[in-house]
Amino acid sequence: MMRERRSGRTAVKIIVYLVCILLAVLSIFPFVVMVVNATRSTYEVQQHAVSLLPSRYLLNNLRVFTGKSFNPVVGFVNSLIVSTGATVCTVYFSALTAYALVAYRWRLRRGFFTFILCVMMIPAQVTSIGFYQFMYRIGMTNNFLALILPAVAAPSSVFFMRQFMLASLPMELLDSARIDGSPEFRTFNRIVLPIMKPALATQGIFSFVFSWNSLFLPMILLTRTEKYTMPIMVSLLKGDIYKTEYGAVYLGLTLTVLPLFIVYFSLSRYIIAGVALGGVKG
Repeated sequence: MMRERRSGRTAVKIIVYLVCILLAVLSIFPFVVMVVNATRSTYEVQQHAVSLLPSRYLLNNLRVFTGKSFNPVVGFVNSLIVSTGATVCTVYFSALTAYALVAYRWRLRRGFFTFILCVMMIPAQVTSIGFYQFMYRIGMTNNFLALILPAVAAPSSVFFMRQFMLASLPMELLDSARIDGSPEFRTFNRIVLPIMKPALATQGIFSFVFSWNSLFLPMILLTRTEKYTMPIMVSLLKGDIYKTEYGAVYLGLTLTVLPLFIVYFSLSRYIIAGVALGGVKG
């Protein structure tokens, strides 16, 4: 009986491992194809869109990519500025808002949290026209602040931070800090933020990826070439109306994805802890 149970458990483990390996391969495969296609010519991509063998047209695709009217290095820097600024605003102010919802008892607290949940259900595209008109009237078009400052209000991040605090933030520690005379902002910055490192890292990854990949709002707010972000430049990687340099497009996509990999792998160890602790209480 014991041998049969052990053999059954071993078979289940093997099946689980095989399924996990299969899912991992399926997840990595599109990125491998993207990198390989960045080394191929447009003709090769059109003939065989999927290939695992790199070609010899990488430098040619790089010349096509850098030969446009925009500068990819400037686009990379612009995307880095916007994404970093938006991520810092989202993470810090979302944690601060969640701290106000958890650490204090005030009359409209539940109503305010309900309002945040309602805002989460509104698609961003619905408010884009009014947002553009507002930015245009106050002269904030072609300004990175128009893409950074709205990240202060991130309902989904506030919801996640609140759930994390309910599960992991000891109220006794806050009371002790107040008794010792610690100001509220100092308590938040010195005590609460270190406790929330897993949640901050998790939301930082999500916010950075979302901001880096954003195309719609930057395209309607940034009209000057020197203000273009990487997604805008990749979307403009076209020749004339009869030809698209697919190799250069894949190269642009590869260069766009690389920072996301760096951010993800540098902070990924916090994701499991953040999701697990953030979902304990409701």
